[in-house]
Amino acid sequence: MLFEKELTDKATKLLKLAGEKKMRVATAESCTGGLISALLTEIPGSSVVIGRSFVTYSNRAKHEVLHVPAELLREHGAVSEPVARAMAQNTFDMTTAHLTVAVSGIAGPGGGSAEKPAGTVHMATCSENSVDHHMHQFGDIGRTEVRLATVHAAMDMLLRHFD
Repeated sequence: MLFEKELTDKATKLLKLAGEKKMRVATAESCTGGLISALLTEIPGSSVVIGRSFVTYSNRAKHEVLHVPAELLREHGAVSEPVARAMAQNTFDMTTAHLTVAVSGIAGPGGGSAEKPAGTVHMATCSENSVDHHMHQFGDIGRTEVRLATVHAAMDMLLRHFD
């Protein structure tokens, strides 16, 4: 397996719960570069739940593919609550998914600012009834570590929809 057991266990649980409810899940990823989708599709049988995912690393891709308004990107930046919410909502609206997750952050090293240092990640989930947002400050712990911490946090957010 590509991923540690704790992550594959979370993914297996999510896929089982979503499959039992005949729910589909979609992802919109920036700083993780598709790692959430890769984790989910690592599990055999995931195609019952996973229909599509988007990696929109640049602002242009967020705008062109996910229809995030250019003014949101200009005003708040890609790593922000409004953009994460728009990514999750627009993925929900554009797909047949019942649950979406979106992540946008600064994995580092560098690239951050005083307001948004490396390790800052905004994520959102969207379902029929809500768009939930969380912001994480993982710290400048290293690029790989920020990306994997984001995958863990995204899986936890998705699993909370089944509590």
